[in-house]
Amino acid sequence: MLAGCVSQGKYDDLEAKASAERAALGKDVATLREEITHREAEIATLKGQTAELENRKRTLESQTAALNDRLAETEKQATEATARAAEAAAQKDAEINRLKGTYDNLVKDLQGEISKGEIKVTQIRDKLSVQLVEKILFDSGKAEIKPQGKDVLGKVGQVLLQVKDKQIRIEGYTDAVPIGAALRQQFPTNWELSAQRATTVLRFLEEKAGVEGKYLSAVGYGPFRPVASNDTPEG
Repeated sequence: MLAGCVSQGKYDDLEAKASAERAALGKDVATLREEITHREAEIATLKGQTAELENRKRTLESQTAALNDRLAETEKQATEATARAAEAAAQKDAEINRLKGTYDNLVKDLQGEISKGEIKVTQIRDKLSVQLVEKILFDSGKAEIKPQGKDVLGKVGQVLLQVKDKQIRIEGYTDAVPIGAALRQQFPTNWELSAQRATTVLRFLEEKAGVEGKYLSAVGYGPFRPVASNDTPEG
């Protein structure tokens, strides 16, 4: 036997061991490659999710900015609306106070007629009503203003001259007495009579009292919407 030679048995053992190690390493390499492939797939998935999240983030940021703009505009509109409402309320209060002054003047100037029940003056917030008993202004079936009625309307007109930028509606009414045969050609019904009475009062206020015509309007109700009972001729 020569020195330095490896026996066949020992060689075979080394070869077997090396083969086993190569097989184990090959298995580890395959496992690692599989793990790398899996990780790369996860990375690709996460990149896709990240891109989607970035898109969602940008979308949400854009929506949030739009909502903030809408909120700011809504708050601005609400502030402006509140200011307008406050201004309108102040104007309405001032208008009511001015009307209260007109009411007080009418009551003072017409105290005698009011105490006799010939005139009724009422105020409901921004509306003022002056009701004159028919007999003060007109004879039954007539549309000409009586002298006493002219005196009263003159006083009313002086107060109305102080009322600016307010529409004044003159409403004509009649009693329940049917139009007589002699007057039917001029006034077929109480409706025409009431309209003529309202127009006559309007003309008096404009031409005699000096109230501007642009503030005046007239309407006749005849026996309808009575200010007093129409169950009797006196109504």
